[in-house]
Amino acid sequence: MATLDIHNPATGQSITTLAADDADSVAAKAAAARAAQPAWAAVPMAERLAIIGRFRAGLVAELDDLALALTQEMGKPVSQAKNEINGLLGRIDFFLEHAEAAVADEAVADGGTREIISHVPLGVVANISAWNYPYFVGCNVIVPALLTGNVVLYKPSEHATLTGLNITRLLHAAGVPADAMQCLVGGGAVGAALLEQRIDGLFFTGSHATGQRIAVALAPRLVKVQLELGGKDPVYVRADADPKTAAESLADGAMYNTGQSCCSVERIYVHESLHDTFVQHFLATVAGFKVGDPQAADTYIGAITRFPQLALLEAQVADAVAKGAKLLTGGASGGKRLPGPGNWFAPTVLTNVNHTMELMREESFGPVIGIQKVGSDEEALALMNDTRYGLTAGVFTRDEAAARALLSRVNAGSVYWNCCDRVSPRLPWSGHGDSGLGLTLSTLGIQTFTRPKAWHLRQL
Repeated sequence: MATLDIHNPATGQSITTLAADDADSVAAKAAAARAAQPAWAAVPMAERLAIIGRFRAGLVAELDDLALALTQEMGKPVSQAKNEINGLLGRIDFFLEHAEAAVADEAVADGGTREIISHVPLGVVANISAWNYPYFVGCNVIVPALLTGNVVLYKPSEHATLTGLNITRLLHAAGVPADAMQCLVGGGAVGAALLEQRIDGLFFTGSHATGQRIAVALAPRLVKVQLELGGKDPVYVRADADPKTAAESLADGAMYNTGQSCCSVERIYVHESLHDTFVQHFLATVAGFKVGDPQAADTYIGAITRFPQLALLEAQVADAVAKGAKLLTGGASGGKRLPGPGNWFAPTVLTNVNHTMELMREESFGPVIGIQKVGSDEEALALMNDTRYGLTAGVFTRDEAAARALLSRVNAGSVYWNCCDRVSPRLPWSGHGDSGLGLTLSTLGIQTFTRPKAWHLRQL
């Protein structure tokens, strides 16, 4: 029998060993989901809304235990784990408020022939989800997919499987039939087996390389594919910005969740007139971030979830320093992994960086940031767009018109003025270039789990 070992990345200790899926069990679950979909789609919207409302209540009732489980399996500081679950409640509220109207029939003409657009469920939705924000990225798909009449085959990351099982358990307890919401346990082989099934939509959150392989695998079957991939998200601090306010916000944007967010601030460009002052405030803010036991309430920097990421972070820092970057913080361990047990990396800030360095071109996904001095808005804009990614971008300035002018020219799905690392359920979440295809959230992110059906109705 296949198994999956779950380890605590903060201690290296084993948490549990789970029975895992294999190709046969994945096929059986997919067949059961296909058979269950018509009955689930026939459940009145009001009842589906009530079920998701009960799921929300279950999250609230078990918040402390759910947060602890997330912290133990992926190293997120427990206060941030609670923030994630509490943040999900607002997203669920948005879906509950808007789902019915988003997929209601739309009458677009009423002449001799009535013309109506209806929104029908895709059918069987496969969701291969991420470990860094498993409640957010999982439920961005699961909740609207279920509300719109789809069934879900959900493969959480192997680094957040306990959380995936908790989400599934709470949905079943709320009233979602077992066959309509199924959790697949395992790593890449289970994900590959899922792609072989008869599915109607594949929603993936993860790396660009894996997303590309998924797109190639499903292209011959013309399955709907949505890919939420990586980012190398830039922010520009303009000459008229408040350097202290910008530094405090961007330090949090770069280091929150130990830098393991697709929308973490990963590149900072600062006008030369306030560069040194900004860096001073930035370093002071980072120095106040406590690195330690993720289960401690005051810990801000937790463990690195995936052990191989430590080597990638070390290589990026070493490459930057070799090419002239200045390492400013991290103490004696700056730019290096910290002593174990567990996966730990020192918060690291570098200046004198440029785009010949991997640090400024490829996703870091850790508590590492490069700060580059620029001489003008146009130079900053060119550097912000010098990337194959396009997830988020921001500008700090007192001048809204200047910010909007700059951000309108940045290739990014989400843009920020005087803020960063923010996601709203009311706005679509999408990327340009290698940051992905499709969108979640907003009413568009509800409709994405349906296909439009065109009705031409004429009375004889």
